Amino acid sequence: MIAVRKLPARYAPVVMPLVLSILMTAVVSIISTLKSLGPTPLFLATWPAAWGLSFAFPTLLVVLPLVRRIVAFVVAPSTEPS
Repeated sequence: MIAVRKLPARYAPVVMPLVLSILMTAVVSIISTLKSLGPTPLFLATWPAAWGLSFAFPTLLVVLPLVRRIVAFVVAPSTEPS
């Protein structure tokens, strides 16, 4: 088995939005490009550029603190001990 070195826990606040933005923008750009072009060879040529344009990692880093505040406003705090 190959041993994979993990990043220290302090990187989690950056890694989580990075992975989230990669997966979400991939799915959204696939759906929108397929809807526009259909499952054609042109789709395969066009989708990577569409995905690149929709990559939202910098936006997620900027917006995440606001989202956390909104969620804290809408969701009741846990009463269970952690």
